[in-house]
Amino acid sequence: MFITFEGMDGSGKTTQIVQLTDYLRQNGHRVLTTREPGGTAIGDQVRKILLDNKEGEDMHPRAELLLFCASRAQLVGEVITPYLESGGVVICDRFIDSTYAYQGYGHGLNLESLRHIITFATGGLLPDVTLFLDISPRKALERRAKATLFGDEYNRLDDMEMPFHERVYAGYKDLILAQPDRFIVIDADATPDVVQLRIRTALVPYLNLPTQPSEPPRAPKSSSKQKTAPMKKKSPRKDNLS
Repeated sequence: MFITFEGMDGSGKTTQIVQLTDYLRQNGHRVLTTREPGGTAIGDQVRKILLDNKEGEDMHPRAELLLFCASRAQLVGEVITPYLESGGVVICDRFIDSTYAYQGYGHGLNLESLRHIITFATGGLLPDVTLFLDISPRKALERRAKATLFGDEYNRLDDMEMPFHERVYAGYKDLILAQPDRFIVIDADATPDVVQLRIRTALVPYLNLPTQPSEPPRAPKSSSKQKTAPMKKKSPRKDNLS
């Protein structure tokens, strides 16, 4: 089972992955967690160029794309595919959808060109389930600002203007509409414990997990709630972005 987490930086992916990994292991699953970019010795070197380099403001979007995909190709070949073939569960913090959202919708690169490059880098590998932690770009950036203030890892993309992040968010929404059988939308505008409960509930039909307790009642608020519905696994699948 290949599970990926997607969402805006600041949506809480890292925290939720740690909690979910512990929970799955407690329930008898062999779990490997990894991240993009990075996850291998080569990928971690690429990560420094992409995200940690404060002098990289002038990096061309095509160069950025190819570096992300180079890291991904190494990660898939060296780590993800072998572990999946051994029967384990892989949880990855970001995967192909981040490329479509950030380099495609955010930077405006051609989506069809991205598809060819991504497919070459991954060998056509797709996640079984993609959990999208849904939070507005503005709130996500507010969280990121607080997190970096207290020592979280700097991300070069945090410095992009708000319209860039809004395009990325809109791109994710388009991807979800195009591939509803793969995506599960999780309302991440809640406490970490509540978000974790929503994630576990969504994954019950996929991983033979215990039935989860009901979510605590929510205080009334003006904004509408995001529905989350677990879906049956289907295989194999192709993307539907054209």
